Amino acid sequence: MGLTTTPSTDTAAGAWRDGLSSAEARERLAAEGDNELPRERRKSMLAIALSVLREPMLLLLVAAGVLYVFLGDLREALVLLASISVVIGITLYQERKTERALDALRDLASPRALVIRDGQPQRIAGREVVRGDLVLLAEGDRVPADAVVREGVSLTADESLLTGESVPVRKVAWSGAGMPPLTRPGGDDLPFIYSGTLITGGQGLAEVGATGPRTEIGAIGKALHTVAPEQTPLQREVGRLAKWLALAAFGLCALVIIAYVLLRHDLVAGILAGITLAMALIPEEFPVVLAIFLALGAWRIAQRRVLTRRMPAVEALGSATVLCVDKTGTLTLNRMAVSKLYTHGAVFDVSAQPDHPLPLAHQEIVREAILASPVEAFDPMERALLELGRRVFAEPVTDGLRLVREYPLTPRLLAVTRVWSRPPTTPPHGAHERERELLVAAKGAPEAIARLCRMDEADWHETQARVSAMARDGLRVLGVARATPPPGIAGPAGSDDAVARPLPADPTGFRFELVGLIGLADPVRPSVPDAMRECASAGVRVIMITGDYPETARAIARHISLPHPDECITGGELDTLSDDALRERIRETAVFARVVPAQKLRLVQALQANGEVVAMTGDGVNDAPALKAAHIGIAMGGRGTDVAREAASLVLLDDDFAAIVQAIRLGRRIFDNLRDAIAYLLAVHVPIAGMSLIPILLGAPLVLLPVHIVLLEFVIDPASSIAFEAEPEAADVMRRPPRDPREPSLGRSLIVPSLLQGASVLAIVFAVYFLDLRLYANPGEARALAFTTLVIANLALIFANRSWTRIIPVTLRTPNPALWWVTGGALAVLALTLAVPFLRDLFQFAPLHPLDLAICLGAALLSITWFELFKLVRSRHAGMMNGRAAMP
Repeated sequence: MGLTTTPSTDTAAGAWRDGLSSAEARERLAAEGDNELPRERRKSMLAIALSVLREPMLLLLVAAGVLYVFLGDLREALVLLASISVVIGITLYQERKTERALDALRDLASPRALVIRDGQPQRIAGREVVRGDLVLLAEGDRVPADAVVREGVSLTADESLLTGESVPVRKVAWSGAGMPPLTRPGGDDLPFIYSGTLITGGQGLAEVGATGPRTEIGAIGKALHTVAPEQTPLQREVGRLAKWLALAAFGLCALVIIAYVLLRHDLVAGILAGITLAMALIPEEFPVVLAIFLALGAWRIAQRRVLTRRMPAVEALGSATVLCVDKTGTLTLNRMAVSKLYTHGAVFDVSAQPDHPLPLAHQEIVREAILASPVEAFDPMERALLELGRRVFAEPVTDGLRLVREYPLTPRLLAVTRVWSRPPTTPPHGAHERERELLVAAKGAPEAIARLCRMDEADWHETQARVSAMARDGLRVLGVARATPPPGIAGPAGSDDAVARPLPADPTGFRFELVGLIGLADPVRPSVPDAMRECASAGVRVIMITGDYPETARAIARHISLPHPDECITGGELDTLSDDALRERIRETAVFARVVPAQKLRLVQALQANGEVVAMTGDGVNDAPALKAAHIGIAMGGRGTDVAREAASLVLLDDDFAAIVQAIRLGRRIFDNLRDAIAYLLAVHVPIAGMSLIPILLGAPLVLLPVHIVLLEFVIDPASSIAFEAEPEAADVMRRPPRDPREPSLGRSLIVPSLLQGASVLAIVFAVYFLDLRLYANPGEARALAFTTLVIANLALIFANRSWTRIIPVTLRTPNPALWWVTGGALAVLALTLAVPFLRDLFQFAPLHPLDLAICLGAALLSITWFELFKLVRSRHAGMMNGRAAMP
């Protein structure tokens, strides 16, 4: 997308400087639309809610709620309906997030503009700019549309919004007829300017060639709208598991009702037994627990100044295998700073010695560079020079000086020369006249400064070698020179005239001498090296994707210790690679330079095609589509654009790269605890379902009625959602590689042990029930014993599943206040049901004696003994294997 290549009828010779007429502008605005991104028709709230309710997990919650309504249990029904409302609310928020990102793009792409219409300058709203408008641009202006420069003086633009390159680029005027073919943003001496970019220097006149969705920023907006965020693997697996369990629950419910009617000829009791079994099997906790874990995880991560915009990303971050990092503003501060100063063979490293006083010779470089810069600068390099000057000099260098003339940068001479005048010192006694002193300073490309200094071949080779050495370090190099005015060029005493004799027509008329070289860089954030080491220890691969030059990217890669820093793929090379070749190359390459937005998106998709779980950081408009496409998009909150923040899953409020490490740590903790919670849920549903079904098959009295299931759910829900969520992370959480994304999160290694735990509890509980029923033939007592054993075994499962590597006595050393509140609450409710006659009759229990309670406690602990022994044996085996691996 971009500028049209057809000539404009409004640029005919002799008339084009008058711009469009108001009538022509109105016609084009009506025909082509406003200069903003088009708004698609929004879905209604009702339509979005209905689409959400068609999801299997939501249907499961609705079905469970209906069952509770039929049972008359309005409390559980209301809880489930509230959960449904929360999920619908989250989805509505997600649907609106893309629209907010597009709104942010519209605001960014529609600044106010100064255009020429009817031969007169007019200030209009950016959305009213049309193709063919002539736009007047000056330093500090935001470009309202894609355009071609027709006239310009020292025009430079900051295109980091689109390219990621922090250094402004030079613009030249297009002298041909019509519109030239559009090239991609980035690079010097192009005649194109792009919507949303910032003019950092000079002034110009440009003819608009593309507006609204036809601009470069408009193409990004359309890409952002078409990219859908993926579900995390855990979300998909939990949904699939819940769906199958729900189908099994309703199928067994129907079979139990049929069997009950055929065997016992009691339809009402059969329906009650079927509903009880369905309630025991329906895993309505799964979606609720997942939502609660992610919500509480978002709250916890917010304490570390990381805002969560898409809750599943909290869990997914812990499984990230690749972190794609945008260099500008993410790894670096997105502001230029003076790094090195060179003069007469001596190099001073400013970045390595920020508090050390500059030697006098190096102070002269800074002084002359400031004299060659504007007092109020927009250009990042000039701002860096002024900032260093404020640190070095007690008073501003230009105090008491008056600017006489500026020789702007031109395509033929890439240097800026400024001439200043200042009053001389008091003349000697008896002097009748004094002249103003002129100061002449120049800065620019080293080869341009060499030309001004008329360097011989030997001096140029020496200077070029130093320039090349700085460039290899990723520095932007400026040459600095000063000149002595020719004799007679000075102002008379007391005169306000700039000069007594005209200054040279161009700066080559001065006799310059080289003062030195200045190397500037966009500094790496101080916290980045440590964060990179944390990522390495956690097995998270880091890839740097930038729009900057390869040399700069390689230097940054070496500075932050990326592997293979000299192996770099450029955007041009990327275009020549097929998807299969890219997937192969990206396995080893960690540095990508001169990359444009569409290519960033392609890189993310290539990594995903390789089975990687991709997290991407960024802060510019150019990052938005890739941020949204990645499994986890991480935007910078302070320096980032609204577009990036709206498209991302997480936002670093303090732009602290180190916070990503803390977020990864928390994400891994959430995943570990969520797996433990799901393992517990799978285990605990086995004895509940078994004790609902087996008595029916054996013709024995029912053990569990709906009221018992409700009480058990009272323990299960808070235990799984609160106690497990509050569990601290394991000590090795950041010393192990991320889990293999190809392996299921809820695979056989989780499900089988969980079901075995549940089966062992079921065997013990049924043994207690069956033996007591055979010995004493008292259904009330047998039911009370079985239920008490089941509740205590339930709590034992909670303690056992806190860790699958540490036994219960070891885990007790790790504090978890929520666990003890859940345990105390469950035991208190159980004691009330056994001791209060009203509740005992409601639950159809017979009184129990102390010996009965001791039997229940012993039996419940016995049910998990094998799992504790299993953990002990496995941890010893793992220790032996690690010891062998450590042997030479």
